[in-house]
Amino acid sequence: MLYCFKSKAGADVLMMADGAHAVLGLMGRAADPKGILQAAELTSLLQALDAGIATDEAQFEQAVAQAVADGRPAPKRQGVTLRQRAWPLRELMQRSASAGADIVWGV
Repeated sequence: MLYCFKSKAGADVLMMADGAHAVLGLMGRAADPKGILQAAELTSLLQALDAGIATDEAQFEQAVAQAVADGRPAPKRQGVTLRQRAWPLRELMQRSASAGADIVWGV
């Protein structure tokens, strides 16, 4: 499934289902086929998204440190990181928050 996030404040952001589910989950949102991120809550949703990304990166760094401490090769990131995957939507959220515009998908 493909998610298309739309806002009057910027260009549409397309995400594949796995990425959209991960990003929406970090914000405490269900990955429903249709939804809205209201302008009034975008600031708190951005904070939740940033916290989730920071947690993901900290967990990976901890895994690297543990592997090095155990004398094993450090793991490598597979594919696109969560930060990279979330970046376009995060940018749209920032623009929308500044413009007071909602973000919708599935409509």
